[in-house]
Amino acid sequence: MKILSAILSFLLLPAVALADAVTPQEISVAGFFPIEDAGRQVYDFNNGWRYHLGDVKDGEAVGLNDSNWEVVSTPHTVELLPAEGSGCRNYQGVAWYRKHFVMPESTEGKDVTLHFEAVMGKQKFYVNGKEVKSNFGGYLPTTISLTEAGVQPGDSCVVAVMADNSDDKSFPPGKPQHSLDFAYHGGIYRDVWMIAKSPVAITDPVESGRVAGGGVFVHFDNISDKNADVLVNTDVANSGDKSRKVYVETSLIDPEGKLIQKLSSSAVSLKPGETKTVEQTFHVKNPQLWEPDRPVLYRVESRVKDGKNTIDGGATRVGIRYFEFDGEKGFMLNGKPFGQLVGANRHQDFAYVGNAVPNSQQWRDAKRLRDAGCRIIRVAHYPQDPSFMDACDELGMFVIVATPGWQFWNKDPEFAEKVHQNTRSIIRRDRNHPSVLMWEPILNETRYPENFSLEALQITKDEYPYPGRPIAAADMHSAGVKENYDLVYGWPGDDEKADAPRQNIFTREFGENVDDWYAHNNDNRASRSWGEKPMKVQALSLAKTYDGLYRTTGKFIGGAQWHPFDHQRGYHPDPYWGGIYDAFRQPKYAYHMFRSQTAHDLDHPTAESGPMVYIMHEMTQFSDPDVVVFSNCDSVRLSIYDGAKSWTLPVVHREGGMPSAPVVFENVWDFWEARDYSYTNKNWQAVNMVAEGIVDGKVVATERKMPSRRSTKLRLYADWEGKPLVADGSDFIVVVAEVTDDNGNVRRLAKENIVFTVEGEGEIIGDASIHANPRPVEWGSAPVLIRSTRTPGQIKISARVENPGTHAPTPAELVIESVPATIPSLYSDERNVGAAAKAVRADKSGSSTLTEEEKRKILEEVDLQQQEFGIQK
Repeated sequence: MKILSAILSFLLLPAVALADAVTPQEISVAGFFPIEDAGRQVYDFNNGWRYHLGDVKDGEAVGLNDSNWEVVSTPHTVELLPAEGSGCRNYQGVAWYRKHFVMPESTEGKDVTLHFEAVMGKQKFYVNGKEVKSNFGGYLPTTISLTEAGVQPGDSCVVAVMADNSDDKSFPPGKPQHSLDFAYHGGIYRDVWMIAKSPVAITDPVESGRVAGGGVFVHFDNISDKNADVLVNTDVANSGDKSRKVYVETSLIDPEGKLIQKLSSSAVSLKPGETKTVEQTFHVKNPQLWEPDRPVLYRVESRVKDGKNTIDGGATRVGIRYFEFDGEKGFMLNGKPFGQLVGANRHQDFAYVGNAVPNSQQWRDAKRLRDAGCRIIRVAHYPQDPSFMDACDELGMFVIVATPGWQFWNKDPEFAEKVHQNTRSIIRRDRNHPSVLMWEPILNETRYPENFSLEALQITKDEYPYPGRPIAAADMHSAGVKENYDLVYGWPGDDEKADAPRQNIFTREFGENVDDWYAHNNDNRASRSWGEKPMKVQALSLAKTYDGLYRTTGKFIGGAQWHPFDHQRGYHPDPYWGGIYDAFRQPKYAYHMFRSQTAHDLDHPTAESGPMVYIMHEMTQFSDPDVVVFSNCDSVRLSIYDGAKSWTLPVVHREGGMPSAPVVFENVWDFWEARDYSYTNKNWQAVNMVAEGIVDGKVVATERKMPSRRSTKLRLYADWEGKPLVADGSDFIVVVAEVTDDNGNVRRLAKENIVFTVEGEGEIIGDASIHANPRPVEWGSAPVLIRSTRTPGQIKISARVENPGTHAPTPAELVIESVPATIPSLYSDERNVGAAAKAVRADKSGSSTLTEEEKRKILEEVDLQQQEFGIQK
């Protein structure tokens, strides 16, 4: 039995491993950021699960012999997949998880629950052999009570979870995976927490089941530059068997960490089983207003006090802001025109691990999108991990939160009721996030009846009955939407039509140009492995559609790209390759196009910002004569051959067009001309290209490129993105091996297989069976996922080519260091480091298959729905 105590120290990472500063990540648990001496105990319950792929008779039984089951940590996927694992190649079916532990003595007198952030599909939960709860879904939290199950401090306990990600039309999304544009990756794929709190405590907003109630609800009124009212509703319940008298103490803390005010309620008398809500109001002078480019966060610290003793509490991060959607003027934020809202959609899918993405990668994904200039994210097509939502608050991105659903309607009334219950749970979970701008309470690209649409809209009003309610959005042509919803989804130019809606219009998915919905050939989709020309075509295609988002009468307000990360799909054998990042989060050319749309004078506190210039050209023997440069400066000067030739062109910032158009320098590159320098004149060093971004006559950004020569060595780097690797047994980081020449230029055309090894407190996720290790080099690089152990310390990653030789690229080493976890972990079973990281592939030989005729009908149905909803009108 092990309880890893919280360690607040932070280890310094070696300079060789870290290019940018990293800061610890603050993790919320069931809606609260833990605070010291609050009376509430929180344990990381992710470690020490025994796992079995497939069904097991009496899998819940206490006496079941599970000694030969694999020991894993959650977040966990039922099966590691290749990076190209689309087309229903993933396992669908039952999987079992069992965890043995001893209830800590410190929980004496507490109510103890397990909080599962999400488990995919149908779920059954057992405590000591007895079923305590079942759940249907896959994207929202479930809580079970260990106290109600009779578990006492010092007791040995077995918790079992049956998770089944099979197709099921009875609950949303409902659509079979073989017809789905994403995948039902299975397992306990988000965090599990054990929470021990006083019998008199703040309730859980989702579990309380109360309209606009439960938990802590922070809302605002009378906001201006000079004043703001911060109103805090705190729901307190007495689950004990005696009447209690308590006080609610609430503190408002400013973004610099200074206490603004502390309010204490009058005595709250609670009978056994009684719940009451305490309402408190803070008046803030000269508030710092939250906005994407300055995402300042206040803290509301809530404490339930019995006399002078704090018996429960936690912190809520909030942002003070107000907004208006004006049908003629557009989106207004904090009383000022905001301009176009442009961003992207986000699936939670990641290479190899599917949806089992740890908190640090949730944050890194948000930062990657903010680095790309995204100011709004539409979550597709389901609520995201709480850490992703927290990151959007912190990094400054608005969020459209969608209820689970995609191109599927079940006429059974229970299906609609389950959709509505999901929407209620989403709002109760996410209502305090300043990033939440809209709810999408309907089913994506689905024909549904009008009464369903109107009920969904009313729920968004009932669950948030205060000023500042996030608005409701849906497709313009769906039943009841154009006449009633706050915002409609449409396309650039819809605002110019005679039948334009009264509301603002937003494009929920821009960028797609498929030839048809069977083939999916598309100029905005390019695998990074395809190289320079396809990625260049992709970037310029996305630039064209990006430019169209600025065509507006004021009514059309922007759009979200589909989709910034490559991901797996059910209905097509190819992954979605339209990302501006690949599935490992390596950037493509299109990322730099997006990045260039941020203003050169933006100084964002966290994300990449400031003046930039990027040369979209590799100077190879196959490269185009024209050189395209992305920049947000006034103009770009491009020189070649040590300045022997030079050109200067303006960066077009056209009103009614994208902020910074690509700059095209025609007929710059000639391989034969370059060859004269290197072959004839023996001056290969002069074959270089320099782009300089100029603002107000001064050079403010520079990039220099050279053609890569021969492959001579490997180079490793860790993709930190500002967050450390946490030694909790679940966290992972991407480490990338690049093939370079003598001067460090990446050899983009290299073809090698890279073998990775690890020493110290880490392990490699995946093996040769999924092409994870060795990993083929694509476009000059090969990524590997490195997972932490539970012990903080150094990790040495080594990389070599699979077939070494005299002239083969030389190996590389990188030492990184993991940091201590800040939340104690509760577990009994040790994981065999290395064994759990290997790919366990399911036997699919007996799985059901579709006939060619069945496949044809399924794809015809998808084609019709995509034509109706998924193609720009």
